[in-house]
Amino acid sequence: MMTIRKSDERGHANHGWLDSRFSFSFAEYHDPAHMGFRSLRVINDDRIAPGGGFGMHPHRDMEIISYVLEGALEHKDSMGNGSVIRPGDFQYMAAGTGVLHSEFNPSEKDSTHLLQIWIKPDKGGVKPGYGEKHFANKPAGQLHLVASKSGRDESIAINQDAELFLARLNAGDTVEHSLQPKRHAWVHVAEGEVTLNGKKLNAGDAAAVSEEAKLQLTATGKSQVLLFDLN
Repeated sequence: MMTIRKSDERGHANHGWLDSRFSFSFAEYHDPAHMGFRSLRVINDDRIAPGGGFGMHPHRDMEIISYVLEGALEHKDSMGNGSVIRPGDFQYMAAGTGVLHSEFNPSEKDSTHLLQIWIKPDKGGVKPGYGEKHFANKPAGQLHLVASKSGRDESIAINQDAELFLARLNAGDTVEHSLQPKRHAWVHVAEGEVTLNGKKLNAGDAAAVSEEAKLQLTATGKSQVLLFDLN
């Protein structure tokens, strides 16, 4: 069973310095039909104007992952971490017992385009943590494991039985992913255009998948896709 969530059906807020599209309810956008999918709680498609950003603010008991598509994102937090991530970079923060952080576009002329992802942890009160993974030079035409519960295959270890994969595809590339029984998938097209089990998806589109044994993604143009394998 597959349910498609079209890009133009998402929530939208434009604050001038920040233009966001919400796959699930977030802040002032509330849709009881879209409160998340399994442990996946947030996918925000954010564009930050030059010099704009989120000032220091608190989080707790949430797994937070950011993926940069264009521009740069400068991170600082109360754990002492500070870095600038760029296209192809994933940033992970386990908020756990509590953490303060800020995210800014350090450029004075270029906007930043990123996906902000929240996954609910399988338990509260864990020790806060931070990590990064860099995929800009990974080969296209493959599914790359970004995050997992166990941290297998050098992925980021997260506090939930969930796996996040990145597919960077050129036109004509096909990748497949098998779903184990009682597992579910959320597929989000970050850029480009693909077919998922024969269904066309454009940038910003997503699909919730259950009771399917196999997922087949084929790119009709240069594309990036995030695939979440969820319990």
